[in-house]
Order: sequence, then C-alpha cells, then structure tokens
Amino acid sequence: MATFTIRGKNIEVTPALHDYVEKKIGKVTKYFDNVGEITVLLTVSKDRHIVEVTVPVQGILLRGQEATMDMYTSIDLVIEKIERQIRKYKTKLERRFREGSMKTELMSQGAGSGKQAEDEDEVVIKTKRFIVKPMDVQEAIMQMNLLNHDFFVYRDDKTEDVNVVYRRKDGKYGLIESGVQ
Repeated sequence: MATFTIRGKNIEVTPALHDYVEKKIGKVTKYFDNVGEITVLLTVSKDRHIVEVTVPVQGILLRGQEATMDMYTSIDLVIEKIERQIRKYKTKLERRFREGSMKTELMSQGAGSGKQAEDEDEVVIKTKRFIVKPMDVQEAIMQMNLLNHDFFVYRDDKTEDVNVVYRRKDGKYGLIESGVQ
C-alpha cells in the first residue's frame, strides 16, 4: 500500500475526505510495483476546489491538477487525468524499464543560488531543488510531458552533460545542450 501526504489549504481535511483521497488516488498503485509517497494538496480558493497530486513511480513523477466547484469532483477528475497519463505512457515506460534505460541512481542536485537581484523585477521568488537524473532525450521529453511542463532539465546518459528539453511555440521540441569548451 502506498503512503500518502495529504494537506489542506483553506480547507480542513476531514477523515471522510482523507479516506476518499486514499481510495481514489490509491488506484494508481495497481499499475506499478513500486510507488513512492503520494503527495496531495487540497486547496479552496474562492469557489474553486483545487486538487494537486504528485506520484513518484520508479524514477519518474506523475502529476495532475484539477479545479472544479466541488472537491470530490476535482479528486475524481485528477485521478482520471493521471490514469490517462499512465495509459498514454505505460508502453513507453515498460519498454524503458525492460531495456534498463531508466536509471534511478542519484547523480547530482541542481538548485538556484538563492541570491536576490538588485532590480525589483529580477527577484527570485521561488527556488526548487531537484535530482538531475541520467536519461536520453526521449525519456526527458516523456518526463516533461508527464509533469505537464514546458521544459525539463536532465543529465544526458551518454555525455553526462546537463541539458534542457523544451516545448516550442509550434508544439515541437527543442534541446539545449551544455558542454565545456
């Protein structure tokens, strides 16, 4: 059984709501052997009931967010979104796991410097720290799409360089390669 961290923002997480989240979101565990700690944030903002879910699975992250006028409806919709992601990428994931190209060892940590810029418009308002994992460009694109981000930082599994894949405005993908001269 997966472990859960369920937090509420502007809402009390009642035992009934907690159980409903575990029952619904816990469905993702049937797709994978190894699921990490599932993080769920329930937020009420004005009339919007927002559910954000992050599920670490065998070295990747699945993430979904939904907002409706009802918290239970938002929970139902976010699990549908995550299950669609799983179905969409399950074949790719299985092939990569079989081929052994999904490495789970920790290589390095990336982070912002935390320095504030002098100009008020250039102040860093949020810093994220994350593990930069070795993978190929196709796996990085898949991870970016699973997270529903427009870019993804990764370590190239052949060159060990830190690279960035990104989604272009035309819907295609770009690659920024780092290297030493």
